[in-house]
Amino acid sequence: MQSRLKTSLRAFRHRNYRLFFAGQLTSLVGTWMQTVAQSWLVYRLTGSATLLGLVGFASQFPIFLLSPVAGAVADTYPRRHTMIVVQTLMMLLAFPLAALTLTNRIQVWHIMVLAILLGFVNAFDIPVRQSFVAEMVGREDLINAIALNSSMMNSARIIGPAVAGILVSLVGEGWCFLLNGLSYLAVIIGLLFITAGNNPPHKNQGSRTEAVLEGFRFALHTRPVRAFLLLLGVVSLMGMPYSVLMPIFADEILRGGAKGLGILMGFSGIGALIGAATLAGRQGVRGLGSWVMFACAGFGISLILFSLSRKFWVSTFLLVPVGFSMMVQSASSNTLIQSMVPDRLRGRVMALYSMMFLGMAPFGALLAGILANLMGAPLTVALGGSVCIAGAVVFRSQLPKIRAEGRQLILAQMMAAGEPTDNEAPNIGG
Repeated sequence: MQSRLKTSLRAFRHRNYRLFFAGQLTSLVGTWMQTVAQSWLVYRLTGSATLLGLVGFASQFPIFLLSPVAGAVADTYPRRHTMIVVQTLMMLLAFPLAALTLTNRIQVWHIMVLAILLGFVNAFDIPVRQSFVAEMVGREDLINAIALNSSMMNSARIIGPAVAGILVSLVGEGWCFLLNGLSYLAVIIGLLFITAGNNPPHKNQGSRTEAVLEGFRFALHTRPVRAFLLLLGVVSLMGMPYSVLMPIFADEILRGGAKGLGILMGFSGIGALIGAATLAGRQGVRGLGSWVMFACAGFGISLILFSLSRKFWVSTFLLVPVGFSMMVQSASSNTLIQSMVPDRLRGRVMALYSMMFLGMAPFGALLAGILANLMGAPLTVALGGSVCIAGAVVFRSQLPKIRAEGRQLILAQMMAAGEPTDNEAPNIGG
């Protein structure tokens, strides 16, 4: 047990990563509090599924728009310095939302504008943060650090919605926004004490446009990376928007109210945390390609079952495999892509990862809001689950080719990093 625990927590041997982890965990609890409270606030003010989708679109569309540029920034400027600027801006955007809500002056257009601004900042946060993890722990502990990051995010995803549900029902949404703003101080203070990420990771020889295009070309012409990104895009567009419609399920279908919304989101987080903990115990990438395929199919099946349930606690427990499958697919894809990408392209390729995983979500949120108004939230979620299953089937047909090319890419990066390789090359497909 001690050996397994040590393996699962091996990234914590790096002091910089410990500081990063503690600050991010605190901040992400606040972020999830704001996410749930904001969804409930929009629903309380409007009662509109379309506007729920529109706010989701506004908050994430900038990620799709700016991720390629943000990736070039992540590969050009010192990542620690960039993260301090980004986290400070995110903190400053939380306080106006809190002030407007606490003074009862909040309107939907206020939420929309602040969501758009936060989306612009998030576009830079994601590729910089993903690339910074590799810089803190090195390639040898990267798989474990990614899994621990996922555990951290999903621990926050359990705690944040639960606290938000209680606070919203007792004192209103504004206090969630205020606490989120204050939570950014933890990550900013942690970054000030981190010693990594002070130097530019890569000096681009060409123009910024050429740097951006180089990342696109690598992803487009590298079959395994392209396949993982496309599958993530399908899931993000059609499957992930279930969370945007969760206030409707919590209130109208399952009769749980704001507390029910927090419980539903929390149990989805429990499933994701279990998935992240499962990945944290792994020491290599062998078989992760098959994990991605099965997780995508499992995500779709779980969504369909959730859409059919009309009992609160049945729906709650069905969200555990939803969260588990989503986390296994996204974290496994993240791990495999980072294992295959050269260090000099890491920020730009991870920007494309965020573009597909999070940048496609606003289109999915907008589509889900429109479809939910036309045919209801349950049928919309079931349709998304069916598309995810179809995506897994197509991915399975390509897996032999993905496995062969991915193995060569991973070996090439291990050799470039000067790492010893086993006699048998890593097999991403099983």
